[in-house]
Amino acid sequence: MQRLSIPYDGRVIVGMENSDDAGVYRLTDEIALIQTVDFFTPIVDDPFVFGQIAVANGLSDVYAMGGRPITAMNIVCFPTKKFSMDVLGRILEGGLDVLTSAGVQLLGGHSVEDEELKYGVSVTGVVHPGKALKNCGLRAGDALVLTKALGTGIIGTAVKAGESDPAVLGPFIETMRTLNSAAAAAMEGFSIHACTDVTGFGLMGHLREMLAGDALEVRIDTASLPVLPGAGDNAAMGLIPAGMYRNRDHVGDLCVIDAAVRRELADIAFDPQTSGGLLIALPATESDALLAGLRAGGVAAATRIGSVANSDRPVLRLV
Repeated sequence: MQRLSIPYDGRVIVGMENSDDAGVYRLTDEIALIQTVDFFTPIVDDPFVFGQIAVANGLSDVYAMGGRPITAMNIVCFPTKKFSMDVLGRILEGGLDVLTSAGVQLLGGHSVEDEELKYGVSVTGVVHPGKALKNCGLRAGDALVLTKALGTGIIGTAVKAGESDPAVLGPFIETMRTLNSAAAAAMEGFSIHACTDVTGFGLMGHLREMLAGDALEVRIDTASLPVLPGAGDNAAMGLIPAGMYRNRDHVGDLCVIDAAVRRELADIAFDPQTSGGLLIALPATESDALLAGLRAGGVAAATRIGSVANSDRPVLRLV
């Protein structure tokens, strides 16, 4: 697909050039707008929970940019011949539940009839123009911190196949509907060099974006990866979403996997996520303090998963 040539005016702080999580547009010397949009098909059967997950996922882009979401608009594609309007009502109630807990004002939305159910939100947030975070800017000596466990794509595949243990569903649902607001708050005051939320491209796909072609080596300690209950077992059974293979192809030769890495952990590193955690790069000297702040803020899964070093070429290494 040909890339659009977009003429940016001088107020654009973050545009589309680096596949960032959201756009950032300066209004004044003190306020910039963050704008993003996301919607997708159901990942769970319960319409209320689906609404919660879709909104948590949509708000995540604003938190990844270092901002605060303030307003949202619903986006709905709904097959009226397949589902009753009560289903749509429950989806919207679930979405509103998360918006309310995040202090975000719902202003309206738009719906169309479609053959496939989809729901999400467009979100507007605010940030100081000098404090907007980007998904690139890694530096040698950085540590990488991840704030949520991985494995939602693999578990979702197992659920659809009827293979998932019911005990796995609780953590699976809870992680997806949990906001990244506490993680974003904990980042304040630290020297954050880059930040993104881990979603459809998986951990390694988003690391590829963070690397941005720089001559650096990112080393991921697979033994330290936080993993959802059941994800490892399901991966070992071959319950892998098609998106995992696409993510592997997307990263390509940039990734080197050491021979000792367990296959299921390598698969989890490429697993496409829904409403995943924040992936934060900051000086290693500050990582312990950030982790302490994250855990104090209730982000229990927060883990240091890797490091960044100088290299003669861009490399993503799983060890």
